[in-house]
Amino acid sequence: MEVELRDIHKSFGSVHANVGISLRVPQGTIQGILGENGAGKSTLMKILSGFIQADRGEILLDNRPVTIHSPADAIRVGVGMLHQDPLDFPPMQVIDNFLIGHDGGLFPDRRKARNELAALQTKFHFSLDPDAYVDTMTVGERQQLEILRLLWLGASVLILDEPTTGISALQKETLFETLRLLTKQGKTIIFVSHKLEDVDAICDRVAVLRQGYLVGEALHPFDPDQLVEMMFSKVITLGERKPIEVGQPSLFLQDFCVEDYRLQINNVNIQINSGEVIGLAGMEGSGQELLLRACGGLVRSTHGKLILHDQDLTGKNYRTYLKNGIAYLPAARLEQGLVPGLSLTEHFILAEGARGFFVNWDEGDKLAKERIIDFNIRGSATTTVEALSGGNQQRALLALLRTPLALILLEHPTRGLDIESTIYIWSKLKERCRQGTSIFFISSDLEEILRYSDRILVFFSGSVSPLLDASKTTVDQLGQLIGGRAWEETFKRNGSTDG
Repeated sequence: MEVELRDIHKSFGSVHANVGISLRVPQGTIQGILGENGAGKSTLMKILSGFIQADRGEILLDNRPVTIHSPADAIRVGVGMLHQDPLDFPPMQVIDNFLIGHDGGLFPDRRKARNELAALQTKFHFSLDPDAYVDTMTVGERQQLEILRLLWLGASVLILDEPTTGISALQKETLFETLRLLTKQGKTIIFVSHKLEDVDAICDRVAVLRQGYLVGEALHPFDPDQLVEMMFSKVITLGERKPIEVGQPSLFLQDFCVEDYRLQINNVNIQINSGEVIGLAGMEGSGQELLLRACGGLVRSTHGKLILHDQDLTGKNYRTYLKNGIAYLPAARLEQGLVPGLSLTEHFILAEGARGFFVNWDEGDKLAKERIIDFNIRGSATTTVEALSGGNQQRALLALLRTPLALILLEHPTRGLDIESTIYIWSKLKERCRQGTSIFFISSDLEEILRYSDRILVFFSGSVSPLLDASKTTVDQLGQLIGGRAWEETFKRNGSTDG
C-alpha cells in the first residue's frame, strides 16, 4: 500500500509540531523517518495512525483520500503502529493480547486464534508461548507479539517508533529480518529512529525532520554526515573518550545477594570509587535491573551488605537511601520518574521538599526557570512534563536531582534520545562525577557502555562478571559475555568480582 501525506500541520498551543509536511512512501519499501528529539516525528506518525488528528492536511492510501480519527479507523484502512513501549497488557497472556482489537464479539474463537497465531509465527520464525504472561517477556518478544497482532488485524502499513530501543543485538537482527520479509510480501514499513546506523542498515529511503519541517530526503546508500547536518543544521561528533580521575573507595557490596521470582544474584563483591562510572550490560532480564534496584533501596537484599561512605544501608528503606545521597532514575520517565499533569515548576517544588507550611510559588518559578536554562530544557516553567519530548523529559529528570549526591543509578539514561541529547545528558552526568558522584547505569547500547563507563559489570542469567576495564574491552568481547560465552577465560584473566 502506498502512503502519501499532503501538507500536514499540527500545533500544540504555541508549538507548531508539524509544518506543512508532504511525503510519499511507495509500497513495499522501508521508509526511514529521522530527526532530533522534538523534531515532530512521533506527532506525524500519530496522525497517520489515528492517535491524534492533524489541524490541516490530507492522508492518501493508494491514491485514495482517507479519514482517520482513531487507531481503530487506522487499522480498518490498513495502518498499524508499533510504539516504542508496546501497548499491551502485561498481566494478560499472549493469546489474550493477540485477540485485542479483533472483532470477535464477547466470545472469540480462541482455538482459531491460536492456530492463526501459530501459522504467523511459523512464517516469521517466532516462538512465543500463547499461554505465557506478557510481563515475563522481553521487549523484543513483546514487539514480535504486537507485529503479529497488527498483521492479523489486516495492517498493510506498519509504523515502528524507535523499535531497536531496549532490545538486544540478536533481537534487532531478528526484527530486521522480519521487516525485510514483510516488504517482500508487499507491506510498507515506516521506520522512525534517531539511530543513523539502524536507518542505514534497514531503510531504502529516508526523510529528515527538523523543528517540525521536512528538511530533506535521501535514497540508500546514505551519507551519514549529510543526514546529521540535516537533522541538526550542523555537524556533530562524539569527540574523544575522556575518563575522569576517580577518588577514594565509596561503595562496597560484600557477599551481596538479591533475588526475585525469576532469578537470583549471589555473592557480588565489588568496591566502587567516588566519581567512577560503572556500566551494567546484559540481555534484558539477566539481573542488572534487579541489582540496580537493590542498590537504590527499592528491592531488599537477601544476604550481604551494602556500605556507602562507612554507612551500612543494608535492609534500610528507599527514603534512607535517598537521605544518604543515592538517587534512582527509572527508564519509564512518565510512569515512574515524573508526574503527568504537573508543570516543571510543580516538579521542582516537590523535588526540593517542603520548607514551610505554605508553598513559595515565586521561589519555585524562579528555580524552574534557572534549571530550564541550565539544563537546556525546551519548555517553560508552566509546561506539563507529558508535553516535553523524550530528551527534554530526561533533562528534566536530571535537573530534579539534588546536590550533592553520592551515587546515581540510571536505567537506560539515553534510551530514545538523539545524538545531541545523548552527548548533553552525559556531559551533565560527567559534571556530577567531577563532584565525586559515582554512577551505575544500564544500557542496551554496547557502544554507550564502552564509551562512558570506567568499568563494566556483565550479567548473564543472574551471574555477574568481574569488573572489566572499559578501555581494554571491545564490543565483540562484551557481546560474547552478554551471550554467555568466554566467561571462564574472562574470570581467569580478571580474577574474581572483587573491585
